[in-house]
Amino acid sequence: MSKSIAKNFIYNLLLQIVTLLMPLITVPYVSRILGKEGVGVYSYTLSIVQYFVILGSLGVSMYGNRQIAYVRDDKEKMSKTFWAITVLKFITTIIALGFYMFIFGFDKKYGNVYLIQSINIIAATIDISWLYMGLEDFKKTVIRNLLVKIFGVICIFIFVKSYDDLYKYISINALMILLGNLVMWMYVPKTVLKIKIKVSDIVGHIVPAIQLFIPQIATQIYLVLDKTMLGTLANTGEVGLYEQSEKIIKLVLGLVTSLGVVMLPRMSNTFANGDNEKMDAYLNKSLQGVSYVSIPMAIGLASISNEFVPWFFGKDFSAVSYLMIILTPILFFIAISNVLGIQYLLPTDRTNEFTASVTMGAIINVILNFMLIPQYKAIGTCIATVIAEFVVVLVQYISLRKNIKTKILLKSIIKYAFSAAIMFIVVRFIGIHMGAKIITTVVQGAVGVIIYALILILFKEEINLIIFKTVMSKLKILSYKNHR
Repeated sequence: MSKSIAKNFIYNLLLQIVTLLMPLITVPYVSRILGKEGVGVYSYTLSIVQYFVILGSLGVSMYGNRQIAYVRDDKEKMSKTFWAITVLKFITTIIALGFYMFIFGFDKKYGNVYLIQSINIIAATIDISWLYMGLEDFKKTVIRNLLVKIFGVICIFIFVKSYDDLYKYISINALMILLGNLVMWMYVPKTVLKIKIKVSDIVGHIVPAIQLFIPQIATQIYLVLDKTMLGTLANTGEVGLYEQSEKIIKLVLGLVTSLGVVMLPRMSNTFANGDNEKMDAYLNKSLQGVSYVSIPMAIGLASISNEFVPWFFGKDFSAVSYLMIILTPILFFIAISNVLGIQYLLPTDRTNEFTASVTMGAIINVILNFMLIPQYKAIGTCIATVIAEFVVVLVQYISLRKNIKTKILLKSIIKYAFSAAIMFIVVRFIGIHMGAKIITTVVQGAVGVIIYALILILFKEEINLIIFKTVMSKLKILSYKNHR
């Protein structure tokens, strides 16, 4: 892994760690203040507005990232690409905002909430983070996100004091996204040139952007539609339970998928230079890396859920415990599909295969939701989500099986699963004897990591040894400096 990839990965990993820590501070507070109904209303209305965000964005974030990576070595071409895509996105998001206001702006039940949530569409209009991702300049986006998230957390504790402050909570979340996107424009004058663009420059991006827009619609279906369907076929309370269980899973998932965000522009640039051998090497290393992290995280979350949920979410969310356990397999499935789809299929312009995989997942998800939600509610949604994510991975693997060193990967996965299974037994033993409290979760987490790493050291697993040697060398350097 080159220094620039490693540096960008560290930046993005830092962001994901902070993203993980922030909700660990706010979620227990918000869960108790707003309850499952308040969280459910927020999640349900946000799921609606996200359809219009994705509709207005027209796949530009992923497409723009890739296109900038293709032409970043030519500043004039890069600047023209940036302005053309930005104008296109501005037009499409304004149209989406108009449709959204017409349909939901006067809703009798959640009208005011929908109006506040519309800020998310305005924020999407001015989002240019894809420019810096395409340039592999992750420092700007990470610093921006860190500062905005910290400010948002402070605002939540200051202004959200009871269920009546639900509007304030929704406003804070939306305005923080808008503020973060506005800040990114400060760097534009130093990054791109002022270039006049023609209508033809804008039109030229419509068809390829739509090609990436289609799989994003499909992805959005099984990421967001489950909440919409759960709120419609069950109730917003069930949405609140599902939202909190999924939130913990997705927060942890961010640590695993950090590499995918970093690798997309690098893979796109490598593909543009015609180095297919290096791309396959990146692919197999990434698969091994995300398996090494996602398998113990999935099994680890399942092992601590019984003791974690009561003290973290409160009594109103006790059902989140078993919902989390059902959802944990998606940590592994999404991690693998992130590598296969985002890191390989999209950069190599194999959009049709990527589209096929997420479309199949979306169809399965919708069918299973209709079948399972009426009877099993949030549990049914979790089961449908897990099966849908498995289908996505299966279809993508079939497309790329010739590029994957399957036997080597399977050997590593077996080692990771065995080590994580031993970890599970010890962590459950600790949980049963210590009970549901903060110190239990801390001890479970620390012991779990140590056991997993030690077992893999005995197996002489390559990735584990590299990490162990790196940590030891850093400790020796620090020890040497302290004794000078």
